[in-house]
Amino acid sequence: MNILFLLSLFLFPIFYLLIIRRRRLLLKRLPPGSLGIPVIGQSLGFLWAMRANTAEKWFAERAKRYGPISKMSLFGKPTVFIHGQAANKLVFSSDGSNMSNHQTESMKRILGDRSLVELSGEEHMRVRKALASFLKADSLKIYVGKMDEEIRLHLLMHWQGKQKVTVLPLMKTLTFNIICSLLFGVERGARRDSLIQYFQHIMAGVWSFPVNLPFTRFNRSLKASAEIQRILKQLISEKRIELENGASSHQDLITCLLSIRGEDDQELMSEDEIVQNVMLIMIGGYDTSSVLITFIIQILANDPNIHAAVLTEQEEIKKSKPSGELLKWEDLAKMKYTWRVAMEILRTIPPTFGGFRKALEDIEFEGYIIPKGWQIFWVTSMTHLDDTIFPEPSKFDPARFESPESIPPYCYIPFGGGARICPGYEFAKMETLATIHYLVTQFTWQLCCKDNGYQRHPLPEPNQGLPIEIIPKEVV
Repeated sequence: MNILFLLSLFLFPIFYLLIIRRRRLLLKRLPPGSLGIPVIGQSLGFLWAMRANTAEKWFAERAKRYGPISKMSLFGKPTVFIHGQAANKLVFSSDGSNMSNHQTESMKRILGDRSLVELSGEEHMRVRKALASFLKADSLKIYVGKMDEEIRLHLLMHWQGKQKVTVLPLMKTLTFNIICSLLFGVERGARRDSLIQYFQHIMAGVWSFPVNLPFTRFNRSLKASAEIQRILKQLISEKRIELENGASSHQDLITCLLSIRGEDDQELMSEDEIVQNVMLIMIGGYDTSSVLITFIIQILANDPNIHAAVLTEQEEIKKSKPSGELLKWEDLAKMKYTWRVAMEILRTIPPTFGGFRKALEDIEFEGYIIPKGWQIFWVTSMTHLDDTIFPEPSKFDPARFESPESIPPYCYIPFGGGARICPGYEFAKMETLATIHYLVTQFTWQLCCKDNGYQRHPLPEPNQGLPIEIIPKEVV
């Protein structure tokens, strides 16, 4: 005992000195910048810039001052902001060994810690594979007709007979109904109405301060999240019974996930994982697609040449089909120019502003160290608006995407990149193209206001929600 005690007395100062030395070396290699005021850091400035739609400029000025990497504090945690092609590659090519998915505390507490954006490594691969079994192109083909019916019914209920509509809220209604139909198998009625009300409260608090006080956005979001989880768990119980009684496993996303079995013939995903990942896809399929479709409608009103090219493409598809026939997967594959317009919208106004990761170990980047445990934050538009990658980046030009392979890897990232590309990409593409097809072939429109500005809440939203005057094609 005496020898061990003496040895510990000898070794402790050495270990202590090594720790101190490592800390000093780490501090010397930290990125430039300031962590700001404790807890608050740069969070208020960031949120203010998001609300004022100056966040791109806010980060661009920071990048100009500090370069491709700098330290800051966001939402109470030390953060390293990185940008550029190399930064995107670092984030999206990671195998999960050196960094993990990571969201703001508010997002994590609202959605939970078992969603795809929180999982890493083998767990991330397992859940991603399960979601992809429903969301990949080959699986989605059988759902085109069901989506088509939702779009037709929406236009009949909300567009036909109207002289003026506000696009964004209607597109949110449409995309949510598509989600309820294809992902949940929930028909129109009280349950759908409850879901959309709760979901709107969730979205309002996703990027808020995680202070759970009464009457705050975060408090309302937490309560809404609890209600949606209750409804989804009830749905899961109902779907299990339906499957036991011989129902098809291809009815919707929930039945598909319940049907996937592991090696031990147990469900591959837990109930919490199904609930939280269904909620995650709700966010992606609801807000992202509705925002994209809304901005496409805006550009079609502002640019006659683009409108004419999209209309020509869609009219040719319409004429090639018997009257009243539903769209098929093959029809969507022909909408190449329309999707190039959508891709240019996603470049200039990416729905997702940026994202977070968490360093699982010290990471070296651009000669600096990102310390273990720190947040990593990147901004999508930093490469999208880089004139060395996209010449004349402020110019709207769908021709940029005639040869997507000419765009350097990890520079165009509206859906992520590499192995981390969003699994809902094909779903978003499908509902966007199908919706635009019916809109341009059934209506003409013009903007009620010439203000092309938008704000972020946190997704971009055209001012006033994009009110337009519409004329059915039959009247023209």
